Amino acid sequence: MYITLLKSKIHCAKLTEANIDYEGSIEIDEDLMDASGIVKYEKVLISNVSNAKRFETYVIPGKRGSGCIGLNGAAARLGVKGDKVIIFAFVQIEKEKQKDFKPTILLINDDNTIKKVIH
Repeated sequence: MYITLLKSKIHCAKLTEANIDYEGSIEIDEDLMDASGIVKYEKVLISNVSNAKRFETYVIPGKRGSGCIGLNGAAARLGVKGDKVIIFAFVQIEKEKQKDFKPTILLINDDNTIKKVIH
């Protein structure tokens, strides 16, 4: 049997943009993607701490070192620049392996740099 567990979490990142005239997705600085283990086109759950909206989309890489966290397309209607968001990615693993599994959690500063990494 497989179960779904939290794989990666980027906690309290600040939206740097919301661009409605774009194909739907969330753009994330590639440094944050690498540190969290989130990959290009991966499905993610977004929780907007500022307005309590939750939605799913997929990830596209943003400019490395830019700190960008941007909502695009229809998702841009669910947040505005400055909103705090939590980005979750999940993985399915065999239930027997769950005891040894540890997610990667990034705690983020106000400028979208990494404050702390928890494994």
